[in-house]
Amino acid sequence: MKRKKFLQTIALAPFVIGFLNSCKNKVRMAGRITGASAAIGHLLRDKGAQKAADEKLTKKVVIIGAGISGLSAARHLMNKGIDDFMLLELENYPGGNSSYAANSISAYPQGAHYIPIPNFYLTAYIDFLRENNVITGFDEKGLPVYNEMYLCFDSQERLFINGNWQEGIVPKRGLQPADLQEMERFFRLMNNYRFLKGSDGKYAFNIPVNDSSADKELQALDGITMQQWLNTNNFKSTYLHWYVNYCTRDDFATPADKVSAWAGIHYYASRKGVASNADHSDVLTWPEGNGFLMEKLLKTSKQQLRTNALTTAVKATNDGVEISFLDTRTQRKVLINAKQCIMACPQYVCGRLLNDDDRIAMVRKNFFYSPWLVANIKTAIPPQTSEIGLSWDNVFHNSESLGYVDATHQLPQQVFGPRNLTYYLPLTAADSKAERLKASALTHEDWCRQVIADIEKVHPGIESLVEEINVTVWGHSMVQPLPGFLFGEARKKVAQSIDNSIHFAHTDIAGISIFEEAFYQGINAADKVIENL
Repeated sequence: MKRKKFLQTIALAPFVIGFLNSCKNKVRMAGRITGASAAIGHLLRDKGAQKAADEKLTKKVVIIGAGISGLSAARHLMNKGIDDFMLLELENYPGGNSSYAANSISAYPQGAHYIPIPNFYLTAYIDFLRENNVITGFDEKGLPVYNEMYLCFDSQERLFINGNWQEGIVPKRGLQPADLQEMERFFRLMNNYRFLKGSDGKYAFNIPVNDSSADKELQALDGITMQQWLNTNNFKSTYLHWYVNYCTRDDFATPADKVSAWAGIHYYASRKGVASNADHSDVLTWPEGNGFLMEKLLKTSKQQLRTNALTTAVKATNDGVEISFLDTRTQRKVLINAKQCIMACPQYVCGRLLNDDDRIAMVRKNFFYSPWLVANIKTAIPPQTSEIGLSWDNVFHNSESLGYVDATHQLPQQVFGPRNLTYYLPLTAADSKAERLKASALTHEDWCRQVIADIEKVHPGIESLVEEINVTVWGHSMVQPLPGFLFGEARKKVAQSIDNSIHFAHTDIAGISIFEEAFYQGINAADKVIENL
């Protein structure tokens, strides 16, 4: 890691004076609220969206949704020589939860911000990373060599606990021997689960989820919560319970007392990545977060992308699929006759577009989506109260938030310069519907007040250094893997293609919202399209 530290510090000197000056004056708060276009989505209920078509087109394939699943499907079609398709996106930008923005300092994520070291047997994913120089080559043992500029620099993580910072986010500071022993026992169990195989010879916990063992004894873990599993296994440490709850809220936006135990264990046990210069627990990150990878997926299909396109209906016909969309800029209605369609959008949207009452009812009963807040804070470097300096991931013990990541961490010239801090808050205090309603009523000022109050606990005086806060509210950020969901019938049923012409690709039918799942959802749907063209 010494070379990484050198890369970070080579440009230190020119920014020292600017940093000192920035601390002298309190700057005026600015910014705005961004996020998925709920207001535009409501046009589905407006009569204008149901008017006669102003334009008619013919395409081999239509992909609805330019998130990671849709972009992955588009890339796969292009790689197979199919370019007669249209990629429809409601927003005026692609990426979904992997979208990003930028200011005078750097780019910054508006959602997902890293990927773990991939499992080496995910060959299509490994090939994609190699194609885009995330993997720079392979060593004499055949292990991937990851780009040093993309592996997270030191220091990677820290936790504010018991009045000070500690290295790493697993609690250590102030713990009693009994707490530490429980931590050790917990991680020993998780490591056992990591390599455990079921009676069918498959890994118990795998990526994609659908490649995991079908062993009923293992799948029974999907019937209880992670909290129940901890209690059953005699884990009592409040520090361990906090840590597990932090992790399940981080990956699933679902507290440990609500998330499936199978999903909770999967968080720790599914990562089996190997590399020449990294461990399975290391991460790859960029200032724009997963927006970096999103752009790599998009580069082959920019000509097929149509933004500001509100899909209003999808209907199977005798010779293919009929797709209607409204251009929200011009209010023109477009009708596309296609041979095949990939619906790379959440199931609560699919049901409405298909006008399928049974699907709508099934989704309403079984699929629950959690809201998130992501706040990007433009600031001078926060005041430090510890010899453990600013890390990439900065977590607050016993906070409702997940803390913040430093979006400028990978930029060597930003060691002492201004920062973009990306703050994450899964809205899990009440049920998801209530949290969405509450979030929709809050103003930019309300959110700023809440975010600053939380960060002031670990960085007293930071408010005077903040120049701007841009808030992104994700009303339906990810599906929640509640008990019974992952191995229940509903997820399998809604994932089935319709008439071999309408196919589905989204992380909600994958069961968990991670980059690899979205990537393979797109590939699998594209393969079905190719098979049926």
